[in-house]
Amino acid sequence: MNARLEHVNITVGNADRSAALIETLFGWRVRWAGPAMNGGRTVHVGTGSQYLALYSTAGGDGRPLGWAKGAPLNHVAIEVDDLDAMERRVAEAGLAPFGHGDYEPGRRFYFFDPDGIEFEVVSYAAAGREAAK
Repeated sequence: MNARLEHVNITVGNADRSAALIETLFGWRVRWAGPAMNGGRTVHVGTGSQYLALYSTAGGDGRPLGWAKGAPLNHVAIEVDDLDAMERRVAEAGLAPFGHGDYEPGRRFYFFDPDGIEFEVVSYAAAGREAAK
């Protein structure tokens, strides 16, 4: 049996705004968008095999929802090949990278999106080069 993560569904202040940011940062694309439960809206943004389902409630004004960090989600981790280039993209989007770490098995940093959702960006590129030696 082979299991893999297919998607994560997150409630955000404005699904279209969040999807546009994720497209800009990670180069992903909207796979589907449309009406959702209780008059809300959902946008699926990701790759052909995995995505984030971004749900916003009906009548949402787009303001951050005010979740306390870690309740109920600590962070969403995204793996990239070039951590430095991704950090520049995050900063260019007006977001503040923090919590830089360089420990096995890779390098990482974190940022909060406009809804206060924490993202970890991690690269195992250096670890892969070491393993190839």
